[in-house]
Amino acid sequence: MPLLTLVTRNSLDQDYAYVAARRAGSPSSPPNRRTVIALMVVLAGFGALVSTAAAQRTREAAVDETSRDSLVAQVEAQRTELSSLQDRIGTLQTSTTDAQQRLAEVEDEVTPALARLRRLQARTGYGEMAGAGVRITVDDSPSGSESGAVRDTDLALLVDALWGVGAEGIAINDQRLTALSAIRNANVAIHVNGRPLAPPYVVEAIGDPRTLQANLVNSERGQRFFALASGLGLQVDMTNQDDLDLPSATHPTLRYAAAGSDVENKRDKEDAP
Repeated sequence: MPLLTLVTRNSLDQDYAYVAARRAGSPSSPPNRRTVIALMVVLAGFGALVSTAAAQRTREAAVDETSRDSLVAQVEAQRTELSSLQDRIGTLQTSTTDAQQRLAEVEDEVTPALARLRRLQARTGYGEMAGAGVRITVDDSPSGSESGAVRDTDLALLVDALWGVGAEGIAINDQRLTALSAIRNANVAIHVNGRPLAPPYVVEAIGDPRTLQANLVNSERGQRFFALASGLGLQVDMTNQDDLDLPSATHPTLRYAAAGSDVENKRDKEDAP
């Protein structure tokens, strides 16, 4: 039988016997040896329990104190980290404000530059252009004779006349003309910007439609073109347009030579004694 159960049961049995004897009127007798041993065992067990409880409580108190110190240390570390993060947030907010102000200043500088760039691109032909102007369609003579075919010089004369009377942008069959554009005959085809074109040739020029036609007809080169077209029997139709869309020209591939190239090295060797 377990010790605690034995002590409890024996102590209760002795108590019940003592109380029953007193009620029966029997004289009380001193506790016997067995009772004394049981009481001593009970006291010893109780003392052991109290000691164990006290030791356990002391250990738990030490653990609680350690845990509290650890939590305090963690709180202090987190507080320090939070303060550092708040300082960093303040620094970043200041940097962001400065960057936004600088961005606004740069945008104020870039916006006019971009507008000027777009105007230059449109003027030079490397940007799209839209507006009112004149459309001139030039086709071969209905006779079908070789002399009645439109030549590159005919279109070049017309284009020069349009530039001279204030055309802002010109395209032939959707080939935008630039300062580097060439209008050349290759066999029977006319090439513009290196692209072969087929008649009829649609020349679109953006400019003031109120004066562009009149100025073209009255200009020296314009008169030469119309006289040539009439003499060769070319078909020419000219109309004002309220809305023309000229495409942008393809950027040319730049060619360059670097110092120390194979050509220069070969030339140096040939010039060497």
